Amino acid sequence: MTTVVLKPGPPARTAHAFVYETLRRAILGGDLPLGYRLVQADIAAQLKVSITPVREALRDLAGAGLVRIDAHKGAIIRELDMSEVREIYELRRMLEPVSIRKAVERITDEELDQAARLQRLMEEEREPGQWVELNRRFHAVFSDAARSPRLCAILTGLRDGAAVYVGLSLRGQERARREQADRDHRDLVAAFRERRAEDAVEIVIRHLHATMATIEQLA
Repeated sequence: MTTVVLKPGPPARTAHAFVYETLRRAILGGDLPLGYRLVQADIAAQLKVSITPVREALRDLAGAGLVRIDAHKGAIIRELDMSEVREIYELRRMLEPVSIRKAVERITDEELDQAARLQRLMEEEREPGQWVELNRRFHAVFSDAARSPRLCAILTGLRDGAAVYVGLSLRGQERARREQADRDHRDLVAAFRERRAEDAVEIVIRHLHATMATIEQLA
């Protein structure tokens, strides 16, 4: 197995956070391929940290659904599982409209401004892994605005589970996918500002269908 050279992430307050963000960006950005085995000693040597923060970071990445822990092989980046992808996106198509209709009525101007800032950052971002993280935060603004904690928790879990697949959908046709996603995000912010709930629902459903279709093409 060829060892992938990691690009260190931005400085962090703790070694654990530094390792976690470096690996997360590498996974979401496609620097580490699906099914790749993460060797703790190699990661520690490359990032010049001890084994302990690496072990903790891998545990947290497993909790976020980006890696799986195999009893014999250790941490392995999640492989493409189409049955899981279909289930995640089926559930999101069911639940996102409920959340959006609530959020349109309850979102504040400050939250809309926050979503707009994240949308602009995504348009400027060139690193795929960071774009995926900004995308997750962007959609979370609207889930939070629904003021429905249980629904928000469920959607957060589904989005975290989908993050590695969103990153996958950008590969191979990254420019076209990102341009379409950026248009969808601009349209979504505008629909929320004008309180057009059904238009917002339509945009999100279209957005989910496009991501799912791209992943199916890559499978």
